Amino acid sequence: MTDIGNTFGDRTISVEDKQPLVDDVFHKVASRYDLMNDLMSGFLHRLWKDAMVTKVRPRKSGKPFKAIDVAGGTGDIAFRLVDAARGNAQVDVVDINASMLDVGRERAIKRGLEEKVSFHEGNAEALEQPDGAYEAYTIAFGIRNVPRIDLALSEAYRVLRFGGRFACLEFSKVDVPGFDAVYNAYSDAVIPKLGSMVAGDEDSYRYLVESIRQFPNKARFAAMIEDAGFKRVETISYSGGIAVLHTGVKL
Repeated sequence: MTDIGNTFGDRTISVEDKQPLVDDVFHKVASRYDLMNDLMSGFLHRLWKDAMVTKVRPRKSGKPFKAIDVAGGTGDIAFRLVDAARGNAQVDVVDINASMLDVGRERAIKRGLEEKVSFHEGNAEALEQPDGAYEAYTIAFGIRNVPRIDLALSEAYRVLRFGGRFACLEFSKVDVPGFDAVYNAYSDAVIPKLGSMVAGDEDSYRYLVESIRQFPNKARFAAMIEDAGFKRVETISYSGGIAVLHTGVKL
């Protein structure tokens, strides 16, 4: 497999060229990001995200639970964390894409959560947040778009406190015989066309499909998480492997 940092969809490119191309995709889809995930997951991403937040176990009382959500500009995971903590959470959202952050800020205001969730433009490979600042680091459907995944994992480890939890939800390769062919056919033939019909943007949706295929399988990615220093690394597959939740602990 070609290193994912050297690919953009099914094209081989330089690592330096990847980020601007990814940024352009997400500028285009920002206003319809939830719809994009609905199309990519068959509307199941909401359940997977709820399961991810449950695994993080945000504290409901006492000292506010401190978390960072990376590549989560629209606030989807951050709002879930605050809700799961019954308001007893403070979440910093970091995203490299200003358009995604604009959507998140607007949603936070509408939900009355601007005091609980803050939005910051930043790069997952070089976070500005200090060492050991958070009890949880979450990233959902974002890490496959990072050019240097190893750097992002190292940064996740750095900003977590001792005992802090890492949780990464990402699309993966279907591992159920028969269903894999069905899902691949759906991904190739249906998702880009739906993107064209609903969002007027077939190319961005085709990139998103292709980026899943380039992403490391769950065993390889789990090994990368361990290489970053995390312990108790676990994987949980959802819906036949369409998505996988990867977790680890900083010890």
